[in-house]
Amino acid sequence: MEHRIKELIKEKGYTQQEFADLLGMSRVGLAQIVNGKPSYPTLEKIATALDVPMWQLFASPEDVKGEEDKNTLTCPKCGTKFKMEE
Repeated sequence: MEHRIKELIKEKGYTQQEFADLLGMSRVGLAQIVNGKPSYPTLEKIATALDVPMWQLFASPEDVKGEEDKNTLTCPKCGTKFKMEE
């Protein structure tokens, strides 16, 4: 199964070096993870650092957008989006 870690890092506005620093690892170590098959604990750590649920590491941008739309209400007056909490 392919993951989207590299794309999510970019979407969140980090360089690979900045994200590696956030995780307390080298850029080379992060590159090995991004280009390899990370372990479950590593995926948990990455998802937490990116502030996304783990499933988003594997979902297409369209899947993520669709899920966000399901949990979002838009104010008809001002257009502000509100995320619903369960």
